[in-house]
Amino acid sequence: MAQLFVISAPSGTGKTSLIQKVLDEGLASKAKLGVSCTTREKRENEEEGIAYFFLDEEEFNNKIDEGNFLEYAKVFGNLYGTPRDWVESTISQGFDVILELDVQGAIQVKNAYPDAKTIFIIPPSYEDLKNRLDNRGQDSKKTIEKRLSEAKEEVLSGKDFDYLLTNDDFDLAFMDLKYAMYSNSDINKEREAFTRKCLSHLLDQ
Repeated sequence: MAQLFVISAPSGTGKTSLIQKVLDEGLASKAKLGVSCTTREKRENEEEGIAYFFLDEEEFNNKIDEGNFLEYAKVFGNLYGTPRDWVESTISQGFDVILELDVQGAIQVKNAYPDAKTIFIIPPSYEDLKNRLDNRGQDSKKTIEKRLSEAKEEVLSGKDFDYLLTNDDFDLAFMDLKYAMYSNSDINKEREAFTRKCLSHLLDQ
């Protein structure tokens, strides 16, 4: 039976790259990446139903009233939400759905759709996460400090997801993600113990 996967991680942990590798490797040949609804303006080269479903605010609020979002939030003045009807229709057609969401969005989805499999990816340490954010060169020092502060809050919530993985090494993290998504066997015991150790260290910070 098709499955709903919800994958979250602090910014800079590498979740987008890991999800893309799952798709590129053909492991998710019967999977689709979730498409959100949004009230923001459509950008050049964006296609309806590929990047987003573009709605005006009245249409979006009507969907809220109808209970047609598994989760939704307002970000920088624009509304974003995961449409329940699209997810359920896609799953009924035999496709897995992969949602890449922040922790609060993932929790909303789990509450609305208890069968969803939630996966949280952590960095091995906050120092490692800071180095990654520094090295990608996208954020100011102030923004990086804010992201690190947010990461600590996300770890407190994400620690109770169905699966917890550590991205200390991309290839190993990819194997862990593959097992969490598509194997009936448990994640490697050594990796599981390593993740517990990393989590304990993060929670002590």
